Amino acid sequence: MGAFSLHPQLAADTIEVGSHNLCKVLLMNDQQYPWLVLVPQRPDIREVYQLSDNDQRLLWQEVTDTGKALMDLHQGFKLNIGALGNMVPQLHIHVIARQTDDAAWPGPVWGVKSAQPYSAEALAIELKRLQTTLFN
Repeated sequence: MGAFSLHPQLAADTIEVGSHNLCKVLLMNDQQYPWLVLVPQRPDIREVYQLSDNDQRLLWQEVTDTGKALMDLHQGFKLNIGALGNMVPQLHIHVIARQTDDAAWPGPVWGVKSAQPYSAEALAIELKRLQTTLFN
């Protein structure tokens, strides 16, 4: 087993927010949705069942805590959690706070509209809000 490294596609599409005990927390660079991605910092993992029992419990706790924080921060209507991995095989969990008036509602966010990257100013504000909420 090698060392953990982030899949290049995740690195290209996201901005690092910080890390929990298990997962690296990434912000999807699409300001249309409050959208985080959690990646277990374990090498060569594609599926949840490949994690140890302890890491599986920790993963779910971190997803749950992150989802609650994201919903509270953005007053979300519905929390979407998904782990598809068809395009990026590295295990990663999408955590998205949805609104009934967002660009994709009520369907999934994938493939509806092109990503609208954060401006430098909006990104700095969102990163600070997320870091304060998730890691303090």
